[in-house]
Amino acid sequence: MKKSILLFLMSFLVIYSNAQFESAKQVFESPKLKQEVAKHKIIAILPFNATISYKRVPKNFDEQSNKKEEATLAYNLQSGMYTYLLRKSKDFFVTFQDIERTNALLKQAGVYDKLAELTQDSIAKLLKVDAVIKCSYAYEKTGSEGGAIVKSILLGAGTGKVASGELTMQLYNGADGELLWRFYKQMNEDVMSSANAMMERMMRKVGRNFPYEK
Repeated sequence: MKKSILLFLMSFLVIYSNAQFESAKQVFESPKLKQEVAKHKIIAILPFNATISYKRVPKNFDEQSNKKEEATLAYNLQSGMYTYLLRKSKDFFVTFQDIERTNALLKQAGVYDKLAELTQDSIAKLLKVDAVIKCSYAYEKTGSEGGAIVKSILLGAGTGKVASGELTMQLYNGADGELLWRFYKQMNEDVMSSANAMMERMMRKVGRNFPYEK
């Protein structure tokens, strides 16, 4: 009986702490948002700026391997967002450029790794789109995966937190590069998380705040 009560209390505390962390959300909308998005037809999802850091840097940390992991995460997040938007395309009044085309055009122009040096309107002109979605994701590993697996087995998926993430989505107008919309959200990540699962969860939280919802 005591074990059951203890398990219940542990579950409640974990869920409560996750809810507290994930409550941090910020949304900005330009006064011109509705006026400008009404003109848009095709939108590009730019490659993510993804960073991976550690609360406690592991002894076997390798900077080159970490950079490769960041590049993989960036692509997977971009792909995850595109997949979600494509699957929900009937809910939007615009279309989204295939990310393979977006990335190919950026690489052909020699700017794939230099987007921070360009204005958003110049990027939109290069891609021939009406607006661009620019995202960054800061991922910090905070716990051991071994302990998280045990917690997930005992308390269920979503409770074995091993990392925290901060995701920022920004929508820029292609005509003048002006910021039209910004969404910021803190996320808990568990040992069962994947880029696709994270993007699915994040986009559900964006919900009707997303400017292109019908």
